[in-house]
Amino acid sequence: MTLRELLKMYKEKMNVTNDYIAEQVGVNKSTVSRWLKEDMKVMKPEVIERLSYLLGVDVESLIKDTNTFQKPILGVAKAGYGLFAEENLEGYENVSKKDFYRGDYFLRISGDSMTGAHIHDQDLIYVKQTDIVPNGSIAVILIGNEEVTVKRLIKKEGLINRFLILINMYK
Repeated sequence: MTLRELLKMYKEKMNVTNDYIAEQVGVNKSTVSRWLKEDMKVMKPEVIERLSYLLGVDVESLIKDTNTFQKPILGVAKAGYGLFAEENLEGYENVSKKDFYRGDYFLRISGDSMTGAHIHDQDLIYVKQTDIVPNGSIAVILIGNEEVTVKRLIKKEGLINRFLILINMYK
């Protein structure tokens, strides 16, 4: 996948403009247009880092035209209760081209209350943000705007407002 293809896909999926991408990355919109035309010169390391964060992939490997695909490790989810949601970029995890589209990012598990579901302390889980999670699925659940946990979802009216569904576990 090229940077051009990734940018086009991101623009469609997120319904954003070149102006939005430029503002988020700290460049002007003509730079984004050049990226989309594959008329790219040199990118500064800080631009690569911000673009990687925005797109959720390692842009440097795209520029180098490698076949490595990566998704960010964004923080920690507790297998239990009491951990506050906090986004901390820990690094990137390699995924296959097939798995690239199955999830959005990784979270590291803290705690052992989900060992019965084979989710252990320090495991990486691959999650995809969604509004629809089937009852009984294992999900990363954001409670309110502050607490995040990994649990088997039992839906109850009015208790949960945002879901992140578990796709794969990586150890």
